[in-house]
Amino acid sequence: MNDPIHINRRSFLKSSATAGLTLGMPTILKSNPLKTASDEIRIGLIGCGAQQEVLYDTMKNIPGIRFVAACDIMMEGRLKKMVGRIRSAFGYRINHYSDAETMLEKEGKHMDAVFVATPDFWHAPHTVMALEAGCHVYCEKMMSDTLEGARSMVAAMDRTGQLCQIGHQRRSNPRYLYVLNELIRKQQICGQIVNVNGQWNRSLGSSSEKTYPEKNIHHLPDAATLRQYGFNRNISRLLDETELRKRFLNWRFYKALSGGPISDLGAHQIDIFNWFLDARPKSVQASGGRSYFDDREHFDNVMCLFDYDTPQGNARAFYQVLTTTSAGGGYYESFMGTQGTINISEREAYTKIYKESWVPSAEWRRLVDKGFLKKVSAGRPSGSPDAIASYESAPPDEYAIPGGIGLNSPYHHHIQNFFQAIRGQAKLNCDACHALESEAPIYWVNQAAETNETITFTDEHLRT
Repeated sequence: MNDPIHINRRSFLKSSATAGLTLGMPTILKSNPLKTASDEIRIGLIGCGAQQEVLYDTMKNIPGIRFVAACDIMMEGRLKKMVGRIRSAFGYRINHYSDAETMLEKEGKHMDAVFVATPDFWHAPHTVMALEAGCHVYCEKMMSDTLEGARSMVAAMDRTGQLCQIGHQRRSNPRYLYVLNELIRKQQICGQIVNVNGQWNRSLGSSSEKTYPEKNIHHLPDAATLRQYGFNRNISRLLDETELRKRFLNWRFYKALSGGPISDLGAHQIDIFNWFLDARPKSVQASGGRSYFDDREHFDNVMCLFDYDTPQGNARAFYQVLTTTSAGGGYYESFMGTQGTINISEREAYTKIYKESWVPSAEWRRLVDKGFLKKVSAGRPSGSPDAIASYESAPPDEYAIPGGIGLNSPYHHHIQNFFQAIRGQAKLNCDACHALESEAPIYWVNQAAETNETITFTDEHLRT
């Protein structure tokens, strides 16, 4: 006899790779032919820092690719390390450059795709350059440090006809796809979703200022190079080399170079709010402050509240990003409905599902029997010895997603989707236009926090 759990899981994973989504459903973009006769995708890297290393560690395990070139202004440190890693893993040398424009001029005709993992204020220029050089682009989120920069990326994608995937990798995560398409939309286990919570809490240790070992300080770009590449942006006085290098290593701290914690960390999860609710928010309220890092330009703690009109009705979504404590479970999103609640995260241990106590157990038992859920624990009966009051609600039963719906790495499926789209085998799960639909509200959170005002969104606020 066939195992129904296996059949359900297998059929879902097969269909979810190409399943359409209403809000942010990517348009079908026709890819250009590969620039070689083989099916091999030839890749260039713009930026070779920590995030590009994470992407590379995923890419190197995906067959059918070849690295052609890489660039980074930190040639002696990061660039040299990346070139060495590629040679060690694959046995061939790649060309390397300090300047992205030069690399694209010389190598663009030999590359099918470029991965952009540079500071946020360079995302738009580098992406537009690469698209106009005839390359498909995978760009890390946020799309840009400004709404105008993000819009220029969408315009370049449309103008050139090249593919542009934005690195909201949860859009390709099998766990998120399963929860959204199977549990929320098809089985409707949450009922009407009325509240959403999300957070990214990061400890002081993970939020501290980055420094560089004194013995290798010569690896850092000099003052002239850092001025050339805009690390003195919006500063009228002449910054010395020490100040410029601090801005280079800690660009996320500065308003001219990034959107701060709400865009660096919050962008991933606010994107999930809009995706799962199938709506864009009507307004945002926010509060923030420099609770610990009083020398930084951006608030180190931000809390915001979005108001939505969803296809099911009105809903509110609360989000907090803290850079001073990791307490409270790190990072996750929680979708709370009239019949059940789903907590979901890239970390499997934080993914939990709860049934409201009034919902008949038989309804969820059917889902367990069919393999859509697995039962973890039963809630205590109301009025148990540790109850605080006689009107205590019965605690909910706890469920989980069946085993086997997991990840090779958080980025694997999103990068794989990008490669499949280049080969014409899939559509992008998060192209630039639909990424901006979801990102646009995020650009207004800092303003709302700084002015203590409620921003009611208009078409102009959110246009792509």
